Amino acid sequence: MARRIAVAATAPFGADVLERLAARHDVTLLLTRPDTPRGRGRKLAAPPAKEAAERLGIPVAQPARLDETVELGADTVVVCAYGLLVPDSLLERALWLNVHPSLLPRWRGAAPVERSLMAGDTRTGVTIHRTVAELDAGPIAAQRAFDIGPDDDAGTIYARSAEVAAELLDEVLAEDETVFTPQPEEGVTYAEKIRPEDRELDLSRPAQELVDRVRALSPHIGARAVIDGAPLIVWKARVGADGSFEPLEVQPEGRRRMTVDEYLRGRRS
Repeated sequence: MARRIAVAATAPFGADVLERLAARHDVTLLLTRPDTPRGRGRKLAAPPAKEAAERLGIPVAQPARLDETVELGADTVVVCAYGLLVPDSLLERALWLNVHPSLLPRWRGAAPVERSLMAGDTRTGVTIHRTVAELDAGPIAAQRAFDIGPDDDAGTIYARSAEVAAELLDEVLAEDETVFTPQPEEGVTYAEKIRPEDRELDLSRPAQELVDRVRALSPHIGARAVIDGAPLIVWKARVGADGSFEPLEVQPEGRRRMTVDEYLRGRRS
């Protein structure tokens, strides 16, 4: 059953969920963060969710902060990769449902997909929970798990999470009254935002750990390494037959992504 909802989203994951919801429901408004300078020219650029909303003809609001003056236009708001604090004055005016790409209470926080891959998790999922003041701690309305394959990276996990999130939201939004279950007190972990040092590959570490880090940062951030004296971004890698770390796709400074074979041919020429 189609519902009238607002969406609060900013990042690519939020944009993906927004597009899926717009195909099923009446999205009255997108709340997103203000445009920010990007690229070498530092020109103002729209957040990915705003680009999706404009393509779909959905009205957009971009307040720098949320307060009681914000008009929602719906009694249910879906929050997904938004990035702004929602004050109590707004939480009390609507049902705010947060989409979180992990099996809460594991990996509360900013980078759940990346941290789960870095940790070598073999299973993750999506949780729909009520937005509360405490970070990702609200009671759960729906949750679904799925396996992480050995070849999955952050890109494939985010895409699968968006698909699962839309299906779960359909179920939750179809309910006459949403039923919430408190999160368990045990098993809480936090997914801190990705810092510059998280991108650095220490080649003395075990090969599988390095591969997991590359998977966690691909295809959106990229892991960094100095290999044979040359700084590279590593986008794909595997554990070699001899147990060593084996880059498969790299990007030299100022150049495009390429296979390791292409890179080595260029070095020899």
